[in-house]
Amino acid sequence: MENKLVNIEIDGESIEVEAETSILDAAKILNKDIPTLCYLEEKNLIGACRICLVEIENSGKLAASCITPVSEGLKIKTNSSRIRRNRKMNLEFLLSNHNIECPSCISNESCELREIAEEFGVREVRFEGKKSSYQIDQSTPSIFRDPEKCILCRRCESVCRDIQSVEAVQVFGRGFETVIKPSFYENLADSPCVLCGQCTLVCPTGALREKEYIEEVWQALDDPEKHVVVQTAPAVRVSLSEAFSGKSGEICTEKMVTALKKLGFDKVFDTNFAADLTIVEEANEFVERINQGGKLPLFTSCSPGWINFIEEYYPEYLDNLSSCKSPQQMFGALAHSYYLDNTEVEEKDLIVVSIMPCTAKKFEAQREEMAGDVDYVLTTRELAQMIKEAGFKFENLEDSNFDQLMGESTGAGAIFGTTGGVMEAALRTAYEKITGKELEEIDINGVRGFDEIKKITVNIDGLEVKAAVAHGLSNARKVFEMIKKGEKFHFIEFMACPGGCLGGGGQPLAADKEVLKNRMKAIYEIDTNKKLRKSHENPYIIKLYKEYLENPGSEIAHKLLHTKYKVRKI
Repeated sequence: MENKLVNIEIDGESIEVEAETSILDAAKILNKDIPTLCYLEEKNLIGACRICLVEIENSGKLAASCITPVSEGLKIKTNSSRIRRNRKMNLEFLLSNHNIECPSCISNESCELREIAEEFGVREVRFEGKKSSYQIDQSTPSIFRDPEKCILCRRCESVCRDIQSVEAVQVFGRGFETVIKPSFYENLADSPCVLCGQCTLVCPTGALREKEYIEEVWQALDDPEKHVVVQTAPAVRVSLSEAFSGKSGEICTEKMVTALKKLGFDKVFDTNFAADLTIVEEANEFVERINQGGKLPLFTSCSPGWINFIEEYYPEYLDNLSSCKSPQQMFGALAHSYYLDNTEVEEKDLIVVSIMPCTAKKFEAQREEMAGDVDYVLTTRELAQMIKEAGFKFENLEDSNFDQLMGESTGAGAIFGTTGGVMEAALRTAYEKITGKELEEIDINGVRGFDEIKKITVNIDGLEVKAAVAHGLSNARKVFEMIKKGEKFHFIEFMACPGGCLGGGGQPLAADKEVLKNRMKAIYEIDTNKKLRKSHENPYIIKLYKEYLENPGSEIAHKLLHTKYKVRKI
């Protein structure tokens, strides 16, 4: 059945659109920019901020364009003195109860409230009076929460509830006492929050952001006694340039390495190397479970937000988790062992820093099971901030290469940065380990793309391996329901964030669908352009096993590269 079309008029221009289209979406078709604050496409449609007001002609009504559907013959004004006056007044109401410290605010450059106030020429706030007063929440190592900067847009609540199915934050109270806070808890550390950071991506102000460790890293870099090494995740190299050029999907690997060296890091290594190592260990674990009747399906263990989620909500499945540490933690463990054995650096002087697209990685680095592997985790946003503080013109930097020993990687290591990438990389290696034959068709397209849940069957020498990929924690719940209903799988990749690490909570803001698509395209371009595209073919991984780790799954490999997870009480 075709959708009914209606004729409407916006600012004197006629247009035919589908019935029930919002006025906001209809205006976009005519390239008319209606300002919004609380609105998030397909996620948060509540009309709370009243910044998107439009005027319905012949009715005298002002309506929130994001939640008001069109109807036949509707005539709409999007720019009149009445509209501008009301939008500006609503902005002033928001600012009247906002902790205005723009010059020192972490969100200064990305604050949507500040940008809209500037667009509307707000030079003073006429409504002064009592302001809400709340304590800053720094209870977790990952997320910084400042309720006094919250404008009650409820974007965080919507994303946490509908996309991640966690419901760690909710709105409480009424009127002036209304506040968004951890669900029935005083702080995030005691709440069900899995620290994925998706709330920080959508917060329009500085109310929710990552907890920064920039100053601690500067201090380490400035200490002549310290030897500071850094690793960079695959997703960072296809998103970092957004902070400077504004363009998404640019591969900036070599410029990123140069920037890190100019910042003062003694060695710049590639987390993709550790991703290759993770695949070799995880593929070995998968094959062992297949051959020895181990617990199946095997769940990937690279996403720390996902690990927090299963520990809290589905602990009965912890035995299904791969015992492999994430690439970040594997690298850290090797830095404190293999790297030290190949240098004259002393353990007490070594500082390991990670650049990650993920806020949950900050928590992972401090887990008691792996404490000491990694000292500090910075997000992509924090690295961009450091580069700006140092005064570099990122786009003008020359190209540099990663330092060797732990700097060489394959295409399989690169695709860890996107949903489906871990699965594809693992299957490339598992196929050859099981069959002893070369995999001719390297691209496994069935696990690629942004479908919520992807299911494929791969024939490995007569064994029909059933695999699945889920990104976003609400989709993880759906997969668990499939399992409970009896659907059989051998191997499942879970990623906490929509799009995988490309859409991580520490990435540059405003990651809409097109931005994520561009980042994904760039990740696969890196893979395609690599001479080696299977983790087990990485010559530095082969050398590592020959000289240090002996074999995949060996006693020393288990000691350094594997861990155990536990039930986490909500």
